[in-house]
Amino acid sequence: MFSILPTQPKRRLKNGSDAFQVLYMMQFIVAITIALPTYINSSFLSTYATDSMVGLLYTGSSILTFFFMLLMPWILNRFGNYRTAFVVAVTSVLLTLGLAFLELPFSIYALFIVYVALTTVILFTMDVFIERYSSDKHTGSIRGFFLTIANVAFVISPFIAGSILTNGDYWKIYILATISMAAFLLILITNFRDFKDPKYDRVPFWDTFKEVMKKRDVALVFVTAIALRFFYAWMVIYSPLYLHETLGFAWNEIGIMFTVMLLPFVLFEIPAGKLADTKWGEKELLAGGFILTGITTAVLSFITSTDMWVWTAALFATRIGASIIEIMTESYFFKKVDSTDTHIIGFFRNSRPLAYIIAPMIASGLLLILPLQYIFIAAGVLVVLFGLPATLMLKDTK
Repeated sequence: MFSILPTQPKRRLKNGSDAFQVLYMMQFIVAITIALPTYINSSFLSTYATDSMVGLLYTGSSILTFFFMLLMPWILNRFGNYRTAFVVAVTSVLLTLGLAFLELPFSIYALFIVYVALTTVILFTMDVFIERYSSDKHTGSIRGFFLTIANVAFVISPFIAGSILTNGDYWKIYILATISMAAFLLILITNFRDFKDPKYDRVPFWDTFKEVMKKRDVALVFVTAIALRFFYAWMVIYSPLYLHETLGFAWNEIGIMFTVMLLPFVLFEIPAGKLADTKWGEKELLAGGFILTGITTAVLSFITSTDMWVWTAALFATRIGASIIEIMTESYFFKKVDSTDTHIIGFFRNSRPLAYIIAPMIASGLLLILPLQYIFIAAGVLVVLFGLPATLMLKDTK
């Protein structure tokens, strides 16, 4: 795998380890920790709550995430990135254990809300570690490789989850997430106890907002990030519910379907990142990604077949465009910031909780008047309406 690493000078940690090889391993482990429960969370919650309530729980976690991200510059200046990552990892271990073994609905709701919020925080700390050792010259390639590592974890996780789940024994998945986060914690302690933090910019939210608005292209790429994460939120919450509860697919079938569905993130992001660095820039690929994602998502509502492979192919098609959007958005944004701009990185990462606030609220409203089947048409239209105009206004990097 490392034969295709982006070319740049090696960076050593104080213990002598190659910084990027350690970070690659950490990226994979934290990604698989998040990925394992991702596509079963909504079905797990549906055993304790209605479909509408499930959406509201995601909204609650996203509001908490939003506030965490607002506080990140202060937290990093006060505690540093290593200690922040350590505390979040330990807390996540305890939360997944609780989700595995507790059965009281309100306890499950509270643990889920905090756990999902902390997944964004741990990803933020990884952003800081990666940006600290990266150079702008190779941003597209580096971010493409890190995203691909994470996406390998997301590709294999549905298959693992589908193979393990039998009769609603979701606790097994949360135990696996506990074990993988414990492994992340061990690597973190071994390699980053002596991490030297850069001087983080500590800027109030409204000042950050004004700064982002003045940086037109940063503001626009923030909109494209919201559009992509809107798509993710919609699909993560409602596609498993539709496939499992409405169409009656078994979890082992859904595991295979989602594994194939996520392959574009592994296949296309590294070459797309290199193209953005060397030839085309991000704008053209980003626009094409939004158009493709919108069309292929809307088509899902018209599929009447219950053949597993028909749905697998259709879901795979939706992720081709999404994979292009993801790497283009990441590459473009991180060419505009460095590791000291934690207030702007935090603002950018708030695209995820904002999307997870907006998407379930819109979907919950639509489900009052539409069958679940037609929710995908709305998703496809809204993704294009959110993302394409902002993309077309970007100043390309090439």
